[in-house]
Amino acid sequence: MLEIIVLTIFIATITNLVLTRFHIPTIIGYIATGVIITYVLELSHESNSKELHTIAEFGIVFLMFTIGLEFSIRHLVKMRKEVFLFGGLQVGLSMLTFFLLSHYLFSIDVKSSVIISAALALSSTAIVLKILNSNRDINKEYGRRSLGILIFQDIMVIPILLMITIFSINDLSLGTLLWKTALDALILFAMLWAFGKFILEPFFNEVVKSNSDEIFIGSILFLVIGASALAHSLGFTYSLGAFIAGMIISETRYKHQVEADLIPFRDLLLGIFFITVGMQINFTVIATHYLTILGLLLLFTVIKMAIIYLLVRRVAIKRVSVKTALALFQLGEFGLVVFELANAKNLLDPTISQVLIVTIILSMILTPFVLRNIAFLTDAIVGTQDIEATSIQTKQFKHHVAVLGYGRLGRKICEKLARQEVSYIAIESNMHNVLEAQREGRNVIFGNASKKTILESINIREAMAVIVAFDNSEKLHLVCDILRSMALEARIIIKVDNFKEKEELQKEFPNYEIVVGTEQVARGMVDSMLKCDLVY
Repeated sequence: MLEIIVLTIFIATITNLVLTRFHIPTIIGYIATGVIITYVLELSHESNSKELHTIAEFGIVFLMFTIGLEFSIRHLVKMRKEVFLFGGLQVGLSMLTFFLLSHYLFSIDVKSSVIISAALALSSTAIVLKILNSNRDINKEYGRRSLGILIFQDIMVIPILLMITIFSINDLSLGTLLWKTALDALILFAMLWAFGKFILEPFFNEVVKSNSDEIFIGSILFLVIGASALAHSLGFTYSLGAFIAGMIISETRYKHQVEADLIPFRDLLLGIFFITVGMQINFTVIATHYLTILGLLLLFTVIKMAIIYLLVRRVAIKRVSVKTALALFQLGEFGLVVFELANAKNLLDPTISQVLIVTIILSMILTPFVLRNIAFLTDAIVGTQDIEATSIQTKQFKHHVAVLGYGRLGRKICEKLARQEVSYIAIESNMHNVLEAQREGRNVIFGNASKKTILESINIREAMAVIVAFDNSEKLHLVCDILRSMALEARIIIKVDNFKEKEELQKEFPNYEIVVGTEQVARGMVDSMLKCDLVY
């Protein structure tokens, strides 16, 4: 067993090192590791993966615990429309559509159809939020709407897991089963709530007094595993107990430290879960049903995107609606969890499960490429004219600030100028950034700042100051040279990335103010102009 674990960790590390170069998420690397150790190394799934499955189940336990930590009532109230209205409608309509397809088109029994529809309604929280955060798109309108829908999907995981538990018990009538489930759930909530209300805070206070990281982490592991074991003893999944424990701890002052300490355990154990998913992939089934898999992938994607687009379109413009649909088109990791549990309880046909698992994996592989090219894909779908104010009267600008480049730095500069009620106009060559800026009411136009005609169009000769805020070194020298002949009276401020570049430019353009880019450079540029009474 030890040799298998060591070999698995080594293969997972090498595989993910390769895949991350292509911006493919580690989840896919773990699934690929499962395939490698099962087929390439010819390790028997049945004889070698029992221990891995036992460990892997706790990856889901810790994932549900961290979701519970984020389950803030205040946060939900603040985002109630995005979460409950759009999230609820998305999950409800998706489940209904997929259920009708499964039961009536593919003739799958009712229980299996309900499980399939629930799994397919969910998107990949792990991949989507990670990329939206890294792209800094989480605070944009489509990012906020995506987040709201994902939160509701995470909430729905608990009733879905309960549903699987109910479906797996056949020796009781439905009424008796629902009554027993409700009673057991009440007991579980009551016991964990009482512990959280009267014991948890004093317990953590004593643990913190010990000033020992080992004891603190050990106490967290005890709470997570203990709550999971309690839930399991009452007939529920381990995950439900972990989720409730997370909710209880989220109300304490130790929430953030608990989350920080548990993330490494969660990610490692969750990785093992996805390895076991890869070990279950049957390539014989894939070879037999590959056309079905590709057809289902297309069908599920179109249905899911259409539902999300139509919902969001009622309150947002076309571009935001398309972006939200593209962000959430995929099937998610919880679908794999649902199918894993359903398989363990013999609620799904193995062949159907295999086909759906591979379909989910393919959609997850596509997700990073879609999200990282979401602006290009949106332009291809809706064009570049879906903006509310495409016409900015550039000739009216006089005694203004010209900002060349509307990336991260240019955005900060324009926001500060707007707050100071300073007249400004920016030029940006990325249409995605232009569209976003114009929707926010910013004076940003599309164009190449190194073209004299574009600079003429914003009255560069009448500008009081010009701020060059892009990173292209070759383009930077060209723009500086053009400004020397056009912006004769303007104060020229240029942002560069390093001191070597600053020295080179300073020699060539001694009258320009050149600053090395830092976090405070935007504020410093504008404050400097205001203090010198150059701009009012």
